[in-house]
Amino acid sequence: MILHGYWRSTASYRVRIALALKGLDCRQTTHDLRTGAHRAPSYRALNPQALVPALENPDGVLTQSSAIIEWLDEQYPNPPLLPATPFDRAVVRGMAALVACDIHPLHNLRVLDRLRGNFAATPDQISAWIGHWISEGFVALEEQIARYGSDFAFGDRPGLADCFLLPQLYAAHRFNVDVQPFPLIRAIGTRLSGLAPVAQAHPDQQPDADRA
Repeated sequence: MILHGYWRSTASYRVRIALALKGLDCRQTTHDLRTGAHRAPSYRALNPQALVPALENPDGVLTQSSAIIEWLDEQYPNPPLLPATPFDRAVVRGMAALVACDIHPLHNLRVLDRLRGNFAATPDQISAWIGHWISEGFVALEEQIARYGSDFAFGDRPGLADCFLLPQLYAAHRFNVDVQPFPLIRAIGTRLSGLAPVAQAHPDQQPDADRA
């Protein structure tokens, strides 16, 4: 398998965590979002949306992190990333969607570029925008974890929801969002980061990481 991504992309980070939890090897190809490499015709031929991640596998090319992770879970079922019952699986998918649909898109590079370029948003306004949407989403996620979580976002083993939680927490730190009001999210982030395979999925550990 080949994972097309970018070191600081939280959506790519989600897939790397899932691969790590499954113990799967995957070659990585990077597309620098800052230079527009993801819009190159050669990559558009793989992913018409020109976003990362995309996963090349023997059956073809998959796009969208949630679809990729669920495919991995079906294709390589052990250890499972989703719980056993339909209701519990729906709860976990809802937690993941909270991040993927309601938090992350609002601070995606495309959105921030449009705010700067088309609406002349200042750096302070951009920071306030990011902080508002991450914090609002984390309020709801913290409550969901209080209902259904334990050592991890759902129950006592890492799963699908954690693949989304940890990258979003990374983004919150990157954008200097105050996460002190979210002790459960912070504790799970620390616990996940302490798992050796998951630690290797961190953006700073990627070969294309820009640590300057």
